[in-house]
Amino acid sequence: MSVAAFQDIVQGPLANFMALSLQIGGDVASISQHVNQAFQAQLQYLTHAAQSKAPATQDEIMKQLEPTSREIRAIQDYREKHRGSQHFNHLSAISESIAALGWVTMSPAPAPYVKEMNDAGQFYTNRVLKDWKEKDKTHKSWVDAWVETLTELQKFVKQHHTTGLVWGGGKASGGGVPPPPPPSGLPPPPPMLPTGDMAPSLDPAAQDRSALFAEINRGEGITATLKKVTPDMQTHKNTALRAGPAPFKPPPQSSTFRSIGSSQPVDKPPNFVKEGKKWLVEYHKGNHSLVIDQTEMNNVIYMFKCQDSTLTVKGKINSVVLDSCRKSSVVFDSVVSSVEFVNCQSVQMQVLNKVPTISIDKTDGCQMYLSPESLDVEIVSSKSSEMNVMVPKGSGDYLELPIPEQYKTTVSSKGLQTVAVENKGWGWTISKSSRFISPNSSASISSWPLTSLFLISNFNIH
Repeated sequence: MSVAAFQDIVQGPLANFMALSLQIGGDVASISQHVNQAFQAQLQYLTHAAQSKAPATQDEIMKQLEPTSREIRAIQDYREKHRGSQHFNHLSAISESIAALGWVTMSPAPAPYVKEMNDAGQFYTNRVLKDWKEKDKTHKSWVDAWVETLTELQKFVKQHHTTGLVWGGGKASGGGVPPPPPPSGLPPPPPMLPTGDMAPSLDPAAQDRSALFAEINRGEGITATLKKVTPDMQTHKNTALRAGPAPFKPPPQSSTFRSIGSSQPVDKPPNFVKEGKKWLVEYHKGNHSLVIDQTEMNNVIYMFKCQDSTLTVKGKINSVVLDSCRKSSVVFDSVVSSVEFVNCQSVQMQVLNKVPTISIDKTDGCQMYLSPESLDVEIVSSKSSEMNVMVPKGSGDYLELPIPEQYKTTVSSKGLQTVAVENKGWGWTISKSSRFISPNSSASISSWPLTSLFLISNFNIH
């Protein structure tokens, strides 16, 4: 039943997804072939599992999962090699969520893991819908087919493999024959206990107590076999013995899924190149002199996995994307569409003229310095923290305003109502000349949030 149910997924939503991918063509059609081969490899693995016992070693499991692992790596490598593709969001949606096939290594509840991988690709599927909803309706059907495929996979796992992959046990993985079933009927009666003089010896507890009392009655002779403690064995005279044994450290736990679903990070050489309309700035570390000055209005800036670097963009461009960057910043004149931060840590941006939209997703620490022309900007954030908007003041200083991260939801007759929970009136005025900092509130310092006190160092408070 498990194999037949998985075949329904392959012949149903996955077949629809394949047909739509071929209709879109290009890179989408190419990567879909790897998706189909990955599902076919998992179908063979499930067929084998339904007829066999669970492998005895981890190496044997990895050997059987190699076809699926190979296709998953091929999908992820294809996405990395085609970052300049016009269908890059399509490739990213597949690459981020194809790891759902790693559920076969998860226990005791693999179904939530499939949903987590489905949600991981949702960011890019939403971008596909945004970019193509007015151009070609086929792309919306493509997104629906892929989401339906993973949703059906989650239902399949929850129904047939609730606590983990179920092995059939019909044949051992080495080709042996299963043991015969136990014979029917009542079991034979237990053997008769011995009687007579042997009865006392059948009580081991009584024998143990007799031996214990005999040892106690020996008096001082009971300590004759004890070893004498010499001065070199005494801890108060030998300080080296006080350290004791080293504390126990559990061995690192390995994840089977990571070996088949994700590749190890690779330290790649920095890249600064223009491909068509897209500028690629990748893998730079400690470079604060990155400048792009020959720009056009339809250009897109894509900054990927840069660390401790600064990018300056001159002229008006279409959009800027910072993906998986750490301790990096970008300064630009104007953008037509948006600025996006994805999977970043401790990043900053400064706009000198105009920016209509800022998108923040899965980012921890984001400082946004606005210009007077950008005060009507729209900021969309999700799964992010430590986001602050720096609003310019007439004196050349900035007013720091935090974006709410906590929300309150209430239930009413109309459904759910969600509002942001924030401390009204908070914000900080920072003066460059006097180095004074003051909250925009009349509350006493005892009522300030603890998270605000990190700014007190090296400043006078009034």
